[in-house]
Amino acid sequence: METTNKESFRDSIATINEKGTRNFIYPKKPSGFFYQYRTYLSWVLIFFMFASPFVKVNGNQFLLFNILERKFNIFGFPFWPQDFHLLVISLLVSIVFVILFTVIFGRIFCGWLCPQTIFMEMVFRKIEYFIEGDRSKQIKLQKQAWNTEKISKKLTKWILFFIISFIISNVFLAYLIGGDTLIKHILEGPAHNLSTFIYLLLFTNVFYFVFAWFREQACIIVCPYGRLQGVLLDNKSINVAYDYVRGESAAGRQKLRKNEDRKSAGYGDCIDCKQCVQVCPTGIDIRNGTQLECVNCTACIDACDDIMDKSGFDRGLIRYASEENIAKNEPFKFNVRLQFYTVVLFLLLSVFVLLLFLRNDVESNFLRLPGQTYQNFKTNGDDIISNIFTYNLVNKTTHDMQNLSFKLISHEGEIEVIGNLIVLKKQSLSNGTIFIKIKSSDLELTKEKIKIGVYSNGKLIDTFKTNFLGPKK
Repeated sequence: METTNKESFRDSIATINEKGTRNFIYPKKPSGFFYQYRTYLSWVLIFFMFASPFVKVNGNQFLLFNILERKFNIFGFPFWPQDFHLLVISLLVSIVFVILFTVIFGRIFCGWLCPQTIFMEMVFRKIEYFIEGDRSKQIKLQKQAWNTEKISKKLTKWILFFIISFIISNVFLAYLIGGDTLIKHILEGPAHNLSTFIYLLLFTNVFYFVFAWFREQACIIVCPYGRLQGVLLDNKSINVAYDYVRGESAAGRQKLRKNEDRKSAGYGDCIDCKQCVQVCPTGIDIRNGTQLECVNCTACIDACDDIMDKSGFDRGLIRYASEENIAKNEPFKFNVRLQFYTVVLFLLLSVFVLLLFLRNDVESNFLRLPGQTYQNFKTNGDDIISNIFTYNLVNKTTHDMQNLSFKLISHEGEIEVIGNLIVLKKQSLSNGTIFIKIKSSDLELTKEKIKIGVYSNGKLIDTFKTNFLGPKK
């Protein structure tokens, strides 16, 4: 690395100029091995993102995050408020998973999987390249007066950006209100669903603002993950890194000159072409070392490898590597911290999978009515103790539960339902009141544990244990 004032680059960010106003980044169009595979992966992920709200598994939307109605579907599994513990565990697993992979592979999620990066680089940026041209043409167009060419190109780009933002907003809304609901609202028209249309326009303007103007600043300024990586990374974490040992050598970097003996002069393999800087979507110089602005998009790797091929040097001057690997030429090691994160992740995944298998399609809850004591009466000469309970039933499936009934499993007794309990509709709640009657002679304790079974068409679908009050023994 350069020795003079080498940390000054950290005093500012590339998106803000010396006057404190916005400095737009015009990255050169990338190409190469990594960019090609990032493109393939982006097509798969975009298809996944657009299809998930409309694909169903066992009648359930594949992914649904209906916050207002507190309905969540994750990979086709419906989560109700009663399943909040499963949702918490799934979030913990996700957090540990992100931490583990950040510790090992740095910010690889941002460059390869993040929706912001995928849409920005693989959709909006490609449209920009198609309409306005590559980096030099974009800069030239920006500087020229507002003539017919500039107005037509800018207007065409902005209209396309708005249309795509509108499409993304529809998909985003489908995750929140459900794919079927969104299609229904679209067919009925904005006049019949004004609130939905207003939210749709709001989301559209937010996405348009982000992808047309805010752009890479979402990664640099807003995204908390970019700040989190500064805490998680160490000199053993793998990042997109510049091999300063090879690139700088003894005399530093130097432009390539014809018939020059670079080794004898002590120059490194970096020919200071600045292609890695020009291709960077966040405007950083990767040669300055690990930076929070780097999203590990690998554009600089492809650009540098192309220059190395043309210059006759080996590839890999910029590559996936850890600081320790570059400084000491040591291979990656699975250290104690990584082992700890892996064990925690495995335990959380095991608990989560176990709870998923133990989870019932129908969940019941029986609570004794507060403030009510037991009632004692005689029937056919037997002393009968009666308690009043309220029940709540949740049907998490996509089909109705028919011919419902309650039975005592732990004791001989009778359950009397107040009102009719015949059908529990799909994905719905039902509640009511019941009387549970047990012979006094069958009760051994003042507060006895009883087990209630919930049946549908004679098949046991859930059980619940609760307390039953009786006279002192």
